[in-house]
Amino acid sequence: MNKNNIIALRMKRQHLSGKATETEYDELYRDTQPGQNVYWNGFGQPPSITYRATFDDVAHNRNRQERRQLIKGRFQGGNLGWILREDLELFAGLYLKPLTKPTETQMELLRLIEREGPMDIPLMKEMTGLLVKKITPVLSRLQQAFLIYEDQHAFNWSDEETMSGMDRDWYQFSEMFPDVDLNKYTRHEALKVVLQRFAYRHVLFDLEMAKSFYKLSEKDIKKALGSLVEEEILVEVEGGYLLSKDAELLQIDQGSTPPLVYAMHRNDFLVKSNEHWLKERFTHDYPDTLYYLLIDGVFKGVVGGKFRYTPEIEDILVDLPDEDVALRKDEIVEAVGNLCGEEAPIKRYQGEDLI
Repeated sequence: MNKNNIIALRMKRQHLSGKATETEYDELYRDTQPGQNVYWNGFGQPPSITYRATFDDVAHNRNRQERRQLIKGRFQGGNLGWILREDLELFAGLYLKPLTKPTETQMELLRLIEREGPMDIPLMKEMTGLLVKKITPVLSRLQQAFLIYEDQHAFNWSDEETMSGMDRDWYQFSEMFPDVDLNKYTRHEALKVVLQRFAYRHVLFDLEMAKSFYKLSEKDIKKALGSLVEEEILVEVEGGYLLSKDAELLQIDQGSTPPLVYAMHRNDFLVKSNEHWLKERFTHDYPDTLYYLLIDGVFKGVVGGKFRYTPEIEDILVDLPDEDVALRKDEIVEAVGNLCGEEAPIKRYQGEDLI
């Protein structure tokens, strides 16, 4: 298997070696759901697939949120994310967590919304006397059961683009989506769909990558992969799985990957798919890992520092041949600066002071 062909094709399909049009972007978003905003410094913003589009994808996704084409929910181990409305049934199959033993507080809030209609958290607090810190985890659990829905769609952003600019009422899920069949897909059926999308965007992937991204059990993922191999949709190769059609495509020269450096935030699709080994490979003594460095299509470095209102960038650490450490310094520093902005000066590169 030609490694360079795999990397080149992955970079094309990720639109990192050629930016996506709006149609291409929407297809990429579908395949890499759930979408998330930029880790840490994108809090409250619409989701973004950073670097991939020829246009402002944050504004594009904000418009889709306002039209309720992107739907907010809790997926991937209960984490917040945005999926396409037409894929609600698919993601219910993957992530619905039934409320089998409801608590008194869970039932109180659920019945309140059923009885009084949509409301925000301050009104829930007023009507129940519960503290916000008691209400929010209950709402989260009811979300995972697909019993309620947080309708975050209307935006009136302040200059700082804070959460206070959002309308965030909570509805009964069945009221907002009366035609959605939450039982349309079993988890096995849903996994078979999303794993094909995952395979297309990664080209080559393994079981651990799928576990890392989807946050589902190894048993369930392995069973779905086995079915896809039996149906000859996927082929198993040394190191992982490919779409059957890609096994043939990769026999054709995919061209070389252009020299490109990207600082990838921790909610990026590629990072989340590989975070299980990235955390072990790129260790450092700083409080936080801010970004990982994708250099020519391969993760080859890490940015260490501390997350505050703006990231404090202590050091850029790269795993490159000695001659490339100095040769590519300027483009690597520039790539980190492009993501973090002028308000976050970079203190060091490979341990050497920059400021």
